[in-house]
Amino acid sequence: MQPPAGVLAHSPAHGSVEVEESVEVDVPVRTAYNQWTQFESFPHFMDGVERIDQRTDTMTHWVAKIGGVTKEFEAEITEQIPDERVAWTTLGGEVKQAGVVTFHRLDDSKTKVKLQLDYDPEGFAENVGDKLGLVKRQVTGDLKQFKEYIEDRGRKTGSWRGEV
Repeated sequence: MQPPAGVLAHSPAHGSVEVEESVEVDVPVRTAYNQWTQFESFPHFMDGVERIDQRTDTMTHWVAKIGGVTKEFEAEITEQIPDERVAWTTLGGEVKQAGVVTFHRLDDSKTKVKLQLDYDPEGFAENVGDKLGLVKRQVTGDLKQFKEYIEDRGRKTGSWRGEV
């Protein structure tokens, strides 16, 4: 079975899964990037994310419901370049993932947001969810909700312009 249009996924031998998805948003690249750096707003457009606390410029603490189970984990921003990219990896804990979101200017008022995620499903529920394509569908849905969130607002809720 093929993944949904726009999603690339495969399961390498070591068990990790890669997902790639993108969405075009009708806001300037600066607005899209600035909103993405407001991690504490993620619960507004990411299903399953209950709370994110920004602890430092590079550290975030997540509370998310994954496969019906509430999990908490730390994520470190490993690279951040304004209007271009934000990369992260989880540190220890119950969730193992790394990813990058990139921002591509299409014109003065349109941006392509591309998300690449590499994660290791843990336990029975997450592995079954992976086999059913639930993570891929969730990423697709979250990006569509980000599009609606940023376009409905027409502006960002804040910004962080530092580099990592």
